[in-house]
Formats: sequence, structure tokens, C-alpha cells
Amino acid sequence: MAMNQVQFQRGLSMFEFLRQYGRVEQCHAALLASRWPESFVCPHCGKIHHSTFIYDGRQNWQCQACRYQTTITVGTIFQATKLPLTLWFLAMHLLT
Repeated sequence: MAMNQVQFQRGLSMFEFLRQYGRVEQCHAALLASRWPESFVCPHCGKIHHSTFIYDGRQNWQCQACRYQTTITVGTIFQATKLPLTLWFLAMHLLT
């Protein structure tokens, strides 16, 4: 019987996955790099000048031009979640 190529494809082992995405900070950094690869860009006006602050335990970005405030999860599938990013990243890893 032939080996199932999908089931036995190479990918991240669980150890490697947890090493790369095991902490909330690591997941946050990966999401930040994915969302704004160069630098922050205001989703409202498109300017890049901003300031950051911590509110309610989350990092927020505020555009200096239009004063629009956002977080890394606004406008993504993680926007209204109560679950930590580590759990979402683990679920995506196990599903893919």
C-alpha cells in the first residue's frame, strides 16, 4: 500500500512549533510581522507616523496624523477573541 503523501509531509514538529510560537509574545511578533512587514501603516489614513501605548494589557498603536487607534488583532480573525494567541496558533498548526 502506498504511503499517504499528505499525512506524512514534512513540516514543523510540535517541539519546533512550541519553540517558535509557545509564548504570547512570540505569536504577537509573528502577527505583527505578517500584518505590517515594513512598519506600522494606519488602516484609516495610510500614514506611518505613530506612537504606541499599553492599555488593558494590550499594545495599541495610535496614528499621529488622524489619531486613529488600533491593535494588532483589529481587522483580523482574532479581533473579538477571548482566547490567547498561543491557542489560536496551536489550533492552526494542528489543522494544517
